[in-house]
Amino acid sequence: MKENNISEERAAMPSGTHVVLDRRTLENSNKNLLKWLKPGMAVLDVGCGTGAITKGIAEKTGLKGKVAGIDVSEELITKAKLNFGHLENLSFEVANILSYTPNQKFDLITSARTLQWMAAPDKALEQMKKLLNPGGIISILDYNHEKINWQPEPPKTMRRFYNAFLQWRKEAGFDNTIADHLKQLMNQIGLKDIEISQQHELSLNGDSNFSHQAGIWLEVARLRGPQLVQSGYISEEDRLAAIEEYEHWINSNGQSMQLYLLAVEGHI
Repeated sequence: MKENNISEERAAMPSGTHVVLDRRTLENSNKNLLKWLKPGMAVLDVGCGTGAITKGIAEKTGLKGKVAGIDVSEELITKAKLNFGHLENLSFEVANILSYTPNQKFDLITSARTLQWMAAPDKALEQMKKLLNPGGIISILDYNHEKINWQPEPPKTMRRFYNAFLQWRKEAGFDNTIADHLKQLMNQIGLKDIEISQQHELSLNGDSNFSHQAGIWLEVARLRGPQLVQSGYISEEDRLAAIEEYEHWINSNGQSMQLYLLAVEGHI
């Protein structure tokens, strides 16, 4: 199988991912955009998923604005249209940014937690730049997965699964540390006035959403895990053990989990 086919296959969101995506909002998962959004703006959301964040963008730009959401997943776009297709200033389309040719340009292009699933993020950024109006902004939000921090350490079974997950991603051509490479990528395509802000996601035991936020790795083990098993990165026995023991960690001695997340934004 060719490398690009492997990356496309592994990037495809498994059925059920919407459960995670639907919990996100502009305010809780992409608040770095709030400083840019103004009434009347034209905005493109690349990797919009079920549209939960895109809907918030459309509310901020108002009826005079125009917001488009694209995603390579037909299933997720179908859900986005079902949930938010009634909004007049919002549209959704199944499309890949690398071949996307809209009939308009945009004032702001945003992509949250999406470039981490691209084998050629530099080409994606180049295409985004081509779609910007003069003075336009590209805003990228993404992770460095190697800088995750759990307190205390999670069970060894989850560490084993997590390391297998990172290796599975790496061998498909994905950059596990892309957050820390975004500034360089933006410099390479000639963006200016690049700003970096920390958006780390800290989950603390006692927070009402701790089980959901720290439990993201339960979802990954349940939804992505079978792909790792099928590809030989981990055994089914180890996957199930990781789920069971990590769930116990969340409900017993787990105190915190922090995901390293940066917003990196540049102007044309």
